[in-house]
Amino acid sequence: MDNSPSLIGKSRPPLNAARVLSVAVALADRIGIEAFTIRKLANELRVKPMTIYHHVANKEAIIDGMVDIVFGEIESPASDVDWRAATQRSARSARAVLAAHPWATPLMVSRTSPGPETLRHIDAMIGCFRGGGFSVAMTAHAAALTDAYIYGFALQEANLPATGGEEMADLAEDIIEPLPAGVYPNLTEFTVDYVLQPGYDFGNEFEFGLDLILDGLESAAQRTAS
Repeated sequence: MDNSPSLIGKSRPPLNAARVLSVAVALADRIGIEAFTIRKLANELRVKPMTIYHHVANKEAIIDGMVDIVFGEIESPASDVDWRAATQRSARSARAVLAAHPWATPLMVSRTSPGPETLRHIDAMIGCFRGGGFSVAMTAHAAALTDAYIYGFALQEANLPATGGEEMADLAEDIIEPLPAGVYPNLTEFTVDYVLQPGYDFGNEFEFGLDLILDGLESAAQRTAS
């Protein structure tokens, strides 16, 4: 047996708060937050459940830390570029990150003990709008509206049974075909003339909606400034 120092300890990395939270995020990605328990996390870490609490105070603190990790993966709005371009980049980043961690979306604004990454992101978002000439009141409107849109879209996208391609086409046909002719004419027209057309993807609606919101914010900011 090779007992060389280079092999000692490699089977179980040292346990610390960062590792607890990293493994917790990976576990939630795999099983969802509803099924997430400290016992399952302990099994992933190969420790007893109580050992975890030597590094993170309780389950709420673990979830706070998990959410903070997710915020840390999102590109915060930059302060040295146009507010609109910065908001677009951050919104696209948030959508991609939340798609990777769908369990996190309902938790993003619900925590009462936000971590440093969460606070940094919020501060950068406020700074982006303020730097773009938005008043404090308009900044509040802009932040609330963009957050609601991003999180709402991410939640809807994550829960749709299909978003595009053959899977979406099959789903739409399964819904439409059994319907009596002429009973739901608007739904039928929408499905046949739009959803079932080549290239349809629900995800493409994100950019349209984001542009619409940013157009409205820009217009409102100009009106309030005049």
